Amino acid sequence: MAKAAQKTETADVFAFPAMDTAPFADQFRTFAEDSMAKSKEAYDKMKSSVEEAQKTVETTMETAQAQGSKLSLTAINVMRANTEAGFSHLEKMLGVKTLAEAMEVQTAFMRKQTEMAVDQAKDMQAASQEAFEALSAPAKAATEKAMASMKAA
Repeated sequence: MAKAAQKTETADVFAFPAMDTAPFADQFRTFAEDSMAKSKEAYDKMKSSVEEAQKTVETTMETAQAQGSKLSLTAINVMRANTEAGFSHLEKMLGVKTLAEAMEVQTAFMRKQTEMAVDQAKDMQAASQEAFEALSAPAKAATEKAMASMKAA
């Protein structure tokens, strides 16, 4: 029996004192709930940011398509005008009678082509600038909105 009592005393040495775990459980629960709320808030912010970015990309793509069509139509009009001018010049050259008349027709054609080229370059530049401004507008707006939200935060 003495041995049994001795074992009991040894077992009591390694026993942990009774401890109330309720405060720890409450703290852990509070920490978990706070973490979950912050994670949900961060997810909601990320989700809204991604949706805004998607809208910006969609708007940019639609604008790119529209502006690309505009640029293409401008280029087609330039080519059409140059082709018509070329055929008109050819008709005039076929009707000349003298070398002096041919030189006059050719000089007038070159002057007209130079003027047309300058006007066409201005038109293409204006169309390109308009396209660039239209394409950069959604990204610019999104950037300004992001900067404003960062300043507010």
